[in-house]
Amino acid sequence: MSELLLELFSEEIPARMQGRAAEDLRRLVTEALTAQGLELGASDAFSTPRRLALVIEDVPAESPEVTQERKGPKVGAPEQAVAGFLKAAGLSSLDQAEIVKDEKKGEFYVARSTRAGRPAAEIVAEVVPAVLAKFPWPKSMRWGSQVNSALVTEQGDAITTELGEVILASEPWFHWVRPIHSIICLLDGKVVKFRVPGLSFESGNQTRGHRFHGNAPFAVKNFADYAKHLEKHKVLLQAPARAEAIATQALQLAKDAKLQLVEDEALTHENAGLTEWPVVLLGTFDKEFLDVPAECLMTAMKAHQKCFSLRDAKSGKLANKFMAVSNLTATDGGAAIVAGNEKVIRARLSDAKFFWEQDLKRKLEPMHFELRSITFHEKLGTQWDRMERIKELAGQIAKAVDAEPDLARRAAELAKADLVSGMVGEFPELQGLMGRYYAEAEGLNPKIACAIEEHYKPKGQGDTVPKEPVSVAVALADKLDTLVGFWAIGEKPTGSGDPYQLRRAALGVVRILIENDLRLPLRNAIYMQMANELMRQQGISVVRKMPDLLTTLRTITHDATAVTAADLLREQLRLAGAKEQSDRYIEMLNQSVNDLLSCFADRLKVYLRDQGARHDLIDAVFALGGQDDLALIVKRVEALGDFLKTDDGANLLAGVKRASNILAIEEKKDKTTYAGDIDGSLLSEPAERALDAAIAKVKFDVKAAIDVENFSGAMRALSELRAPVDKFFEDVTVNADDKAVRANRLKLLSEIRSSTQAVADFSKIAG
Repeated sequence: MSELLLELFSEEIPARMQGRAAEDLRRLVTEALTAQGLELGASDAFSTPRRLALVIEDVPAESPEVTQERKGPKVGAPEQAVAGFLKAAGLSSLDQAEIVKDEKKGEFYVARSTRAGRPAAEIVAEVVPAVLAKFPWPKSMRWGSQVNSALVTEQGDAITTELGEVILASEPWFHWVRPIHSIICLLDGKVVKFRVPGLSFESGNQTRGHRFHGNAPFAVKNFADYAKHLEKHKVLLQAPARAEAIATQALQLAKDAKLQLVEDEALTHENAGLTEWPVVLLGTFDKEFLDVPAECLMTAMKAHQKCFSLRDAKSGKLANKFMAVSNLTATDGGAAIVAGNEKVIRARLSDAKFFWEQDLKRKLEPMHFELRSITFHEKLGTQWDRMERIKELAGQIAKAVDAEPDLARRAAELAKADLVSGMVGEFPELQGLMGRYYAEAEGLNPKIACAIEEHYKPKGQGDTVPKEPVSVAVALADKLDTLVGFWAIGEKPTGSGDPYQLRRAALGVVRILIENDLRLPLRNAIYMQMANELMRQQGISVVRKMPDLLTTLRTITHDATAVTAADLLREQLRLAGAKEQSDRYIEMLNQSVNDLLSCFADRLKVYLRDQGARHDLIDAVFALGGQDDLALIVKRVEALGDFLKTDDGANLLAGVKRASNILAIEEKKDKTTYAGDIDGSLLSEPAERALDAAIAKVKFDVKAAIDVENFSGAMRALSELRAPVDKFFEDVTVNADDKAVRANRLKLLSEIRSSTQAVADFSKIAG
């Protein structure tokens, strides 16, 4: 068995592409070699700014001999079928085929061929150029062996390089993220020779080390020799090792300076992708910049110079220091590098300071009027239109989440204002946070300021959810408006495609409701919002806002609970002169609302599974249908899980499943259903009379418990069925000779099933 070493040495590869590229190289090469019959050992891939490397262990010397068999038509088949078989099998006559006899199918032709094994080096020499020619870079450059420059511009059938050279587009070209300078390909220490079309060199055994500390070419023998020589020439091959070196140096420098490092794992890995021999250096910026919010300074240093920030160890405030990661060990100890970074950072922080000072001269109120000129989506209007929708929805949601409606509406009104600020224009990731700073500078209510920042939360899986009621109301309104709007225009997630991150918005709603234990039936929350949006899409203007319309209808009916969402939509359509179309619009609306609720159900399942809940219990609760109060669904799942861990729960589950299975078989056989009232006069056995009485009591107790949302109590009530069900199956024969008695007992089984369905569909539960 041999070792295969492959290295592609190039100009600097963008840091964000390195990890994916290394894995793609490993996957594509190993898959291609395996497809050629080579059984491979372990493989590993590596990346640095200037190279991708791959090592595969236990590569056999050659591929095995393979015997192939192609089945043909029956003996005596038409000539056309026989001719097609001979052509496909590569045979010149039927004499080269065998006749095989099958007891059932008769005699038919078979073509057998043997493919001899091939040397592994020969296979590698074919596979690697083929993989490189179709490598899946997100973006790539292209060049040819006859051109000095890699930057080209197409002009019809000709190519003009940046040096003015004009060549035919039909010449061989090579696509890669950056120009490749050399390729190492060693199998068992020997060079596998090949040449990639478009490149001017062959594969060999030489590479180079660090651009400044070891750029002279050197030869390698195998992977161990390769890794050793690279480190000798100041290249750390493994990205995790470079990241660890950066983190270790940074922490030690911070400790020596009596400061606290603002740790940033993503920034650490990005710097590891920018350096082959990382050296961390400490720099300083003017204290005057500390008047600017710390997040602005940190973002500016990170975005522009990939620098780490530091805090004062005692106060926790941002210090006027930063850490830069260099790609070399400078002879002056890094003084020139630090000075260069300080100069650039001074300019960047000056920009941040300018934006901050200019934004403070304005107020959020005039800022938010500028949202009229910013398009959110061509079918959903401007950011101003969106703000108006969020404002109304936040006011409606407020009472359900214990927030003051006026504060929720005002916070929603100003939540997007900072999008027009200079700071957010420069650093979009600061949206919301800057709005909070501007609100605090104006002296606005702290709850409004907090909601402006937190209404974007949670931004991702590791982010927290808002807890303050006003923040919760605006955050829910923001996400629900996004979901309702895109559902209304038909821009829903499909498969793996979700360009507007709607699944994340739905999961955000799920997390906010569950982690705050909030009671918010989602159908009511989105119904009129969806109705208004669908009406706009159909060209029907919304005549009166929903709160005003609701007040009017409640006054007419004298009953607040009698007014349904469908009533509101019909009245809205009547006022808009579209009364005749109301049934069609309501059907469209119900379909869209139900579809969106299904999305919430899917995200809730994902959330609960991540929390360790059993998927079958989730399905059992969701199978009841019509549930849109996520907090209640979670409580049902938790109570059901606890119940099934008990002996009563496990045994009752077995009994219910037995009853359901018998019922399903008999209903299918009889082509009827056995739902309906039990005839007490036909209950002759003590066990069936006891079961009938127990079912009646349990149904009453379960309903009473569920009405007050006491799901644990509902489970305890269900547990009372265990003994009567067990006794029934021990003492009673369901399929009695008397047809009326048999039908009555099957109805009793149906009652067993229906008595549990108030809690969950037990047929969905495993076990």
